[in-house]
Amino acid sequence: MKKRVIGLLFLALLSFTFTACGDAAVSGTTQARPSKDTGDTNQQPDAEDGQEAPTKTVVVYFSCTGTTKLLAEYAAEILNADLCEIMPEIPYTEEDLNYSDSSSRASKEQYDPSARPPISGTFENMEEYDIVLLAYPIWWGQAPRIISTFLESYDFTDKTVVPFCTSHSSGVGSSAVNLHGLCSDSTKWLEGERFSYGMTKTEIEKWIDGILI
Repeated sequence: MKKRVIGLLFLALLSFTFTACGDAAVSGTTQARPSKDTGDTNQQPDAEDGQEAPTKTVVVYFSCTGTTKLLAEYAAEILNADLCEIMPEIPYTEEDLNYSDSSSRASKEQYDPSARPPISGTFENMEEYDIVLLAYPIWWGQAPRIISTFLESYDFTDKTVVPFCTSHSSGVGSSAVNLHGLCSDSTKWLEGERFSYGMTKTEIEKWIDGILI
């Protein structure tokens, strides 16, 4: 009887040790999770033998004024996809975004093709996504340099990337071409689209239907 009690106490202690180690491993990481889980489509189990794995889609966006954020949310809802926000390590202020000031933070970054503003945290499991919709505003005719930071931080080999931007007049044009050059040759880069302020969810859905569905 005494040996049995000792054995049970040993098993209980062993179980507590494994639990504590697991908690420590998780708490020691710094990761930025998707800002919104819009459904279960991207949470399907692995495919059975002989079957293709389900396609996983994520909408990644950068937005300072909320215009791009809204359209990214529309896209995620339409596709039932995950939604991730690119957060700058140092948030942009109104003064930073002053187009008329050549010495403003954004002006200096956009005039410097090598600028790579740091991103706060990391996106976990980015390698699991097959399709990445990338949304950004147009700054000085190009994508904000933080988008370059994002593209150079992950491997997009064999993934499909769909860029779309928001602006008053500038098209997605050269901004998408320049971003494409930051990815692997095997990245499937679809033609992007420009949207202006006030675009509706229905209009975004029509565009998505034409390229992905």
